[in-house]
Amino acid sequence: MLGNMRDHLLAITEIQQSIGKGDFQQAADIAEVRLGLSSLDSHGASHMAPFMPKQMQDIGTQMHKAASQFALVAQDSSADGNALRAVAALSEVTRQCTACHSAYRAH
Repeated sequence: MLGNMRDHLLAITEIQQSIGKGDFQQAADIAEVRLGLSSLDSHGASHMAPFMPKQMQDIGTQMHKAASQFALVAQDSSADGNALRAVAALSEVTRQCTACHSAYRAH
């Protein structure tokens, strides 16, 4: 679980770097593959979920949904260069991270 979370943080860093370069498509690709709903199998989410409280599972699901939504917004930003819209959508991803890390600790 901690390895997955560290990769999530690295993915967010790579997304921010991509946005900074104006490469919104790359940001979208990273988000979907590493954080979005399509990443659940590669993270072993179904294996880890039973070890998490229900509320933690729910926050995680919302984070993955927000990442997939960000990917769509970033693709739109690729067409018109609107970085503000992409950054706002990315903040919904990190908001879920913050909520979870504020409430839970792995021991």
